[in-house]
Amino acid sequence: MPARQFLSEDEEQQIVNAINTAEQKTSGEIRIHIEHDCEGEPLERAARIFHDLGMDETKLKNGVLIYIATEVQKAAVYAGEGIHREVEDGFWDDVLQILITHFKNEEFEQGIENAVHKVGDKLEELFPYDQKGDVDELSNEISFHDNKN
Repeated sequence: MPARQFLSEDEEQQIVNAINTAEQKTSGEIRIHIEHDCEGEPLERAARIFHDLGMDETKLKNGVLIYIATEVQKAAVYAGEGIHREVEDGFWDDVLQILITHFKNEEFEQGIENAVHKVGDKLEELFPYDQKGDVDELSNEISFHDNKN
């Protein structure tokens, strides 16, 4: 199945809405990237996508990418150095566990949305919204890549 067909349009919009809601409370940035296959280790691939999406260019280095490879059932969470050094050990594993638990039940949209909420709550705690000059630095749309041969 092509990556773009992993979610329905309604499910995709619900996730984008969750990202919008989360980002209204923080200066942090959350992105979702879905692709068909994972070339290499998922965390390494997520790091590459993070860079390709310009997430390493945010002012406070507080972007978080939730990466999902649908065909091979792999996922990773990659965060900018600003947020990564602030979270407690095991936090990113907890986010991944949310995805895994829901995905095992084929609750894909719910898993992604719950992961977004968990990340958003942590971003709000560590990087609260600042009305003075805080701008949405990155698109909230889900990015897709169909890397099938």
